[in-house]
Amino acid sequence: MAHGAEPILDNEHVTVWDTAVALPPSPHNFVEVSLSRKGTAKLGHQGDRPGKAGSRTIVIELKDLPVTPLANETGYPLAFPRKHARKLLENAQVVVWDSVWQPGEPTPMHFHDKDAVVVFEATGTLKSTTPDGKSVINEIQFGNVRFGARNRTHSEVLVSGEAHAVITELK
Repeated sequence: MAHGAEPILDNEHVTVWDTAVALPPSPHNFVEVSLSRKGTAKLGHQGDRPGKAGSRTIVIELKDLPVTPLANETGYPLAFPRKHARKLLENAQVVVWDSVWQPGEPTPMHFHDKDAVVVFEATGTLKSTTPDGKSVINEIQFGNVRFGARNRTHSEVLVSGEAHAVITELK
């Protein structure tokens, strides 16, 4: 789709592009996250041209393989909605959230029932802790994109810097 450019992430559910140009018409519906306008996203449709010349944009192309959310049998709440997260949009394929972590304020322990594409809009360090007490430190950078597989339970806390992301949950 990107004139010979390689995607930054490609799996059976999504292909993700980091672009500063308009891309050719998309073969699938997509979500655009502009890195020049924090906390925003917009939906695009098959045949539309994602991206914009001169504006760094993450384009999440949504493939035609639905991802049924998992049943939550953990006893913990779902990852979203939650404090400091605002729903940006929702359709039959995705739910997109604008999420901010506050220093020293952990998220509640939660369960991810959906796969998600996370576009970080700040640089910092998050600590993720599972119910058994095991922790992992995650360094995040502005513009990084990560795929989070469903069936995860954890809490997160910002330990340094800032953490802000647009999170696209796949349905």
